[in-house]
Amino acid sequence: MTDLVYLNGEYLPLADAKVSVLDRGFLFGDGVYEVIPAYAGKLFRLEDHIQRLNNSLSGIRLSLPHSVADWQAIFAPMLDSSKDQYIYLQVTRGYAAKRDHGFPEQVVPTVFAMCSEIKPFAGRITGIKCITLDDIRWQMCNVKAITLLGNILLRQEALDQDCAEALLVKDGLVVEGAASNVFAVIDGVLLTPPKSHQILPGITRDVILELALAHQVPCQEAAISLDSIKTASEIWVTSSTREIVPVIELDGAAVGSGKPGPVWQQLDQLLQAYKQSLS
Repeated sequence: MTDLVYLNGEYLPLADAKVSVLDRGFLFGDGVYEVIPAYAGKLFRLEDHIQRLNNSLSGIRLSLPHSVADWQAIFAPMLDSSKDQYIYLQVTRGYAAKRDHGFPEQVVPTVFAMCSEIKPFAGRITGIKCITLDDIRWQMCNVKAITLLGNILLRQEALDQDCAEALLVKDGLVVEGAASNVFAVIDGVLLTPPKSHQILPGITRDVILELALAHQVPCQEAAISLDSIKTASEIWVTSSTREIVPVIELDGAAVGSGKPGPVWQQLDQLLQAYKQSLS
């Protein structure tokens, strides 16, 4: 992590970055966030990430009139062209004179950004174990909210069972991971749940669908039942910093051959090539 962070128009050392205990992000988790990868100093799909940020801000009725160019300028001093990094951006409803559930009359958002190095994740190559758990989260999962306690508890339950991720189930359907989107290859077709209020619209998810369509990989946005995913020849989870991670075991049973599959290998190679083409 670089020592330089951005807070409300200033760049300062991380140790000096402070917000009030009356900030609504601290009191209520009243805010949203975004995670944006940067490869060799170049932000990945920045426009898409900012569009998702704006959708999240709109979802919580918070206005912040920053353009993509404004964000690019804010992030640039924290980036290092010799590294793969990610920007963590958080926007809250800001300081409130008193603790009250209702919105303050005068809203001055708190804007915080920091940059960290992307550490290699071994499971991206070797595969990971997952469990399925009931989705206990709220009904606006399409908003990238900082209130992540449900996700945290679900991920920790997976870790407690020696698994790297939990696949979340609602009404008999697998919706997404605790911190990821989900894909499955079933009967030769790559499937991922359609966008809705039940899932976060992942940028990596969208890129995978684009690459699959461009290279004639059969794919479809469709509901995936818990019963059907247990018959999948391949399962993946995806996110901005871990990219495409194959699942080799689900609920104690091997997925397919128990090793990363050929469709994952193809899409992972396509994603890496796509990243290189943007540099």
